[in-house]
Amino acid sequence: MTGYIIRRLGQSIIVVLGVTIITFLLLHLLIVQQGLGTVGREVLGNPRATPLALHQFEHANYLDRPFLDQYWLFLVRLLHGNLGYSYQYNRTVDSLLATELPRDLLLGGLSLFFSLVIAIPVGVAQAVKRNKAVDYVGTGVSFILYSMPQYAIALLLIQFLSITFHVFPATVPPNSSPITLLEHPGPLVLPVASLTLVSYAYFSRYMRSSAIDTLAQDYIRTARAKGLPERLVLMRHLLRNSMITVVTLVGLSIPVILTGTLIIEQVFNYQGAGLEYYQAALRPDYEVMLGITVLVGVVTVLGNLMADIGYAMLDPRIRY
Repeated sequence: MTGYIIRRLGQSIIVVLGVTIITFLLLHLLIVQQGLGTVGREVLGNPRATPLALHQFEHANYLDRPFLDQYWLFLVRLLHGNLGYSYQYNRTVDSLLATELPRDLLLGGLSLFFSLVIAIPVGVAQAVKRNKAVDYVGTGVSFILYSMPQYAIALLLIQFLSITFHVFPATVPPNSSPITLLEHPGPLVLPVASLTLVSYAYFSRYMRSSAIDTLAQDYIRTARAKGLPERLVLMRHLLRNSMITVVTLVGLSIPVILTGTLIIEQVFNYQGAGLEYYQAALRPDYEVMLGITVLVGVVTVLGNLMADIGYAMLDPRIRY
């Protein structure tokens, strides 16, 4: 197990380096395409963007150096935990994300938890009751939710639960801390429900398919032939062996937990990293865009690493 984790960790480090190179290269090409001095003019403003001021700004931020030198300095800065400086906010990207990410952890974590709690038993029930009423109803609901865009589900929830029946507020109050939202969870219900419905749809479909494949295995028939109660067959043999596919999806969903969903945050005015990234692209704020993109890439790689470790725990054969 230890050797397997070390090998996967080494591969993950290589992938992270590749993510940083590609991300930095794309933003570098974007700046070059817009013209030398573009970043300086956007930061300093046209009245103060004199040739001397632009030269001093580019020299101070290493923009006048070759690409490899810029990337190396960026990598060294990144290894020290420095994601850059936002001149639009006049604060570091680290401090900005430290404010936004706890809200994303709350939103994404709750939606992932509720979607798994609902999707796993529903998927197992559909597999056990295959081609029966439970399966047909669950399949229909999943297809409807899976085919609907996120913004459509969010707008429907706002229309019925906020505008028509006035049950929950349609927006999240600005600058609400996670503790405040937990103490007064009303504004949090609709964003969490929107993400939960979308996540539930594909979690349940994959869980159903995996459980159907597991039910056809010989060890399930052997356990039933030995007289093992159906509850124990489902819990000991079916559930664990069917969870490998879901573990993959959970690993890939970890970046969503940290960055939220841009569309949902935009619809509900939920101040998280997703909404911040959207606003940074409009300004544009290259340091914020670069910092969030690298963070999401690193977390995605870590999510896959955690999924691989989960594989090895569920099925020891994968270690070899």
